[in-house]
Amino acid sequence: MRKKEMIAMLLAGGQGSRLGVLTAKVAKPAVAFGGKYRIIDFPLSNCINSGIDTVGVLTQYQPLRLNTHIGIGISWDLDRNFGGVTILPPYEKSSNSEWYTGTANAIYQNLDYIETYHPDYVLILSGDHIYKMDYEVMLDYHKEHKADVTIAAMPVPIEEASRFGVVVAEEDGQISEFQEKPKHIIPYCHEKGQRLFAYEYNGYWKDVGTLGSYWEANMELIDIVPEFNLYEEYWKIYTNSGILPPQYISGQAVIERSIIGNGSEIYGEVKNCVIGSGVVIGEGAVVRDSIIMKDTVIGKGCVVDKAIIAENCEIGENVTLGIGSDVPNKLKPAIYSFGLVTIGENTIVPPGVQVGKNTALSGVTVKEDYPNGVLESGETLIKAGERV
Repeated sequence: MRKKEMIAMLLAGGQGSRLGVLTAKVAKPAVAFGGKYRIIDFPLSNCINSGIDTVGVLTQYQPLRLNTHIGIGISWDLDRNFGGVTILPPYEKSSNSEWYTGTANAIYQNLDYIETYHPDYVLILSGDHIYKMDYEVMLDYHKEHKADVTIAAMPVPIEEASRFGVVVAEEDGQISEFQEKPKHIIPYCHEKGQRLFAYEYNGYWKDVGTLGSYWEANMELIDIVPEFNLYEEYWKIYTNSGILPPQYISGQAVIERSIIGNGSEIYGEVKNCVIGSGVVIGEGAVVRDSIIMKDTVIGKGCVVDKAIIAENCEIGENVTLGIGSDVPNKLKPAIYSFGLVTIGENTIVPPGVQVGKNTALSGVTVKEDYPNGVLESGETLIKAGERV
C-alpha cells in the first residue's frame, strides 16, 4: 500500500466579499499580491518548502483564474505521479449535490480523496492568508504532545479578536475553552474529551480580508526593513508568473521605494507603490501609495493617490484619483473605507475626470457617469452587469 505521512487540504473557495470589486470576478485566493504573486502562492509554497508534496485545493467561487494559475502544479514542484496538486471542486453525487457549506463539510465531501493516500495526518489550510510557516515543525509539536487535533494560533490585539476564532490554552498548550466564532468540529472534538492543542505561531501572518489590511500588507513589503521578506533564499515563494520581458524605466521616470513587476514600462513618477507585471505608467503621471495590478495602463498626466487598481484597467489621461475629504462610502461604508480608491478589473476610466476617497468603480465608464467630471468621495460607480 502506497501512503503519505501527511497531506494538505487547502481551502480556496472563498469569495472574500469584504474586498469588494476586487473579488467580483475572481476568488480571493487568486487576487494578486506583492506585484508578482497571487495570495494562494503563499500556502502552496509553504507546503512544498515543508516537504508536503500532496495538496488538495478545494475551489468553489469563481474558480477559473485560480485553476488556470495552479495548473498541474509545475511552478511549486507539485506535478507528481503520486500526490502533487489536485483541484477539488464540489461535484454531483448519485443521490444529491451540494456546494461546500463550510470547512468541515468541504473536508467531508472529499474523504475519498484523502483516503486515497492513507495519510497519518491531514493538514487543513486556508488559501487566503499571507505568511511563511514550516508545517513540519507544527507536525513535530503535534506528535510530541500526542494531540488529536492541533490548531495554529497566534496572539492578536484585543480590538481585532472578534474577527477570529479565539482559543484559551493552558501553559502546556492544551486548549481548554473557545470563544467567539469557532469551527463546529473543534467544540465537538473538545466535548468528546479529545486532546486539542494550540501551536503558537509567532511569525508574520496577515489575514488580507479587508481592503485596508490588503493595502497595508502590500505596503509593508516596501518598508526599508520589511517585516515580511520576499527575498529570503531559504524559504522561497513560488508562483506561475509566465515568461515576461524585463522592465523598462525611461530617462524621465522617478521611482522611490517601490516594487516594479516584470514587463512594466515606467515613464512617470512612482512613489511607495507595488506595481504588477505589464503595467504602463504614462509620461507625466504621478502614482503614490498605490497598488497597480497586472496589465493596467495609467495614462499621461494622471495623479493617483492611495488607490488599489485591479488587473487590465485603463485609466485615461489627466485623471486624478484620491481627491477630497475622507467621507464614508454611502453604499458599503464597512468595505470601501481607509481613504482608498478601489477599481475593479477591466475598468475603463475616461480622460480628465476626478475621483474622491472611499470610492469604488467597476466597468466601462464614460464622462457622463461623472457629474461635472467628478465622482465625489464616498460614491460608488458600478456599471450595469458588474458586481459591487
